[in-house]
Amino acid sequence: MRRHLISAADLTREDALLILDTADELARVSERSIKKLPTLRGRTVVNLFFEDSTRTRISFEAAAKRLSADVINFSAKGSSVSKGESLKDTALTLEAMGADAVVIRHSASGAPHRLSNWVRGSVVNAGDGTHEHPTQALLDAFTMRRRLGSLEGRCVTIVGDILHSRVARSNVLLLSTLGAKVTLVAPPTLLPVAVDSWPCEVSYDFDEVLPKTDVVMMLRVQRERMNAAYFPTEREYSRRYGLDRERLARMPQDAIVMHPGPMIRGMEIAAEVADSARSTIVEQVANGVTVRMAVLYLLLGGSEPAIGKETE
Repeated sequence: MRRHLISAADLTREDALLILDTADELARVSERSIKKLPTLRGRTVVNLFFEDSTRTRISFEAAAKRLSADVINFSAKGSSVSKGESLKDTALTLEAMGADAVVIRHSASGAPHRLSNWVRGSVVNAGDGTHEHPTQALLDAFTMRRRLGSLEGRCVTIVGDILHSRVARSNVLLLSTLGAKVTLVAPPTLLPVAVDSWPCEVSYDFDEVLPKTDVVMMLRVQRERMNAAYFPTEREYSRRYGLDRERLARMPQDAIVMHPGPMIRGMEIAAEVADSARSTIVEQVANGVTVRMAVLYLLLGGSEPAIGKETE
């Protein structure tokens, strides 16, 4: 693997499978009475979050602590950033503190790439603008693989606000690398201009693709990133692109439903679908810790085996 994880495009098929296989091993730790490994003892992981986050920040913190790393949580609010400090100066401060890895979430696309030029430690992209969110794609692939087995030839449909979704872009890149066939479904106004260059297909008819879909991933409409009207009404959007009980019934029996969260129940996904047995939404959160443990372990190259003997 490379020293940083900034884009899903950085991962070869072998890299991606190594992370998923390592996560499979580390998943056994959660079944132990003591859910902690000494693997990264003495290493320092900094969570550098310039955007609000619940699942991702807590997930990375839990992952680092389960590997016995020291964790520093840095929030832009209440820090020198709120006083006008630049990203570069913040990076130099972290470098002086001896950070071995920096996990960054930033509203500007490309911020993790810039950061990687200023620090010697590994940089992990936890979401940058509307660009990418590679560890979310990895935990999604891990969840699919646990439910469905190999992803080779599987049909994955991603539905919703593709334009503003870093999750969609990372999933398209990673899933195509792993041999899955990805179809994007969205209103024309919510598709990126360059979507034709992505390794996927595009459809505007949700009902047409449902019968041949193994995985449906619903995306939230990101109103906080919108400065115009992208569809007539919420009711119209939900009617054409929402996943309800009727649409769930048209999917194959073993097909699963995913959502990266947070959800808007009743808009892109009905409550009964989100809470159904075919939904993996809660599993995705749990798997996020395991996958991020695997990423940190592989990037920081723990000196001890990933799985040691359980301590009494």
